[in-house]
Amino acid sequence: MQQPSEKAVSPDKNRHFGLSEIAQNWPADQVSRCPIRELVPNARNARLHSEEQIEQIAASISEWGWTIPVLVDEAGTIIAGHGRVLAAEQMGIDQVPTMVARGWSDEQKRAYLIADNKLTENGQWDRALLRIELNDLARLGLDSLTGFSETELREMGVGVEALGGMPVLADGERSPFQQMTFILHETQAETVSTAIERASQALGPPSEASENKSRNGNALAEICRAYLAQ
Repeated sequence: MQQPSEKAVSPDKNRHFGLSEIAQNWPADQVSRCPIRELVPNARNARLHSEEQIEQIAASISEWGWTIPVLVDEAGTIIAGHGRVLAAEQMGIDQVPTMVARGWSDEQKRAYLIADNKLTENGQWDRALLRIELNDLARLGLDSLTGFSETELREMGVGVEALGGMPVLADGERSPFQQMTFILHETQAETVSTAIERASQALGPPSEASENKSRNGNALAEICRAYLAQ
């Protein structure tokens, strides 16, 4: 009589993803709070954190709390999260959530110290969608929490309203005016929008005596006049 076959043993799901033996011990599986005084900044950390960035991180923590634990080794040396620790110190926070990378070699720690910062830089933005999202957040007053500086936001045209069209004029009054259409790449459109907005703010609203009541039209003409005067 044929014996029933034994139930097949499923392979380790971690092996299915090609994880190394050390990677199967996920540091993120265990998070614990640790006093900041017990954490040691990594002497090999090549990432610099400006005061502006630390303030941005602090603002993020103030808004959303602590969302990414600090990665440390068994001795408490920081592998990833130096900026968050600096922000916590600035805010007067004395304990932070940490994850311990156990069993990592010195070489692995050094490599991850760089990879943690560099890998995020390798992505790219969908600039059109990014501008839409940032403009929506700007209207809600939340654009300052995104990590983009005011200069970067201006360069992307965030907060700049769509350019106005021709003013509504009665028949017979349109002849002195001309409507011009340009085809621009999205990055060029951001530059043009920002330049017109700045010039418009500098000029102020059209006066009663102004021949052209279009604020954007006057701003564009002023930009061109200044360029030709160079």
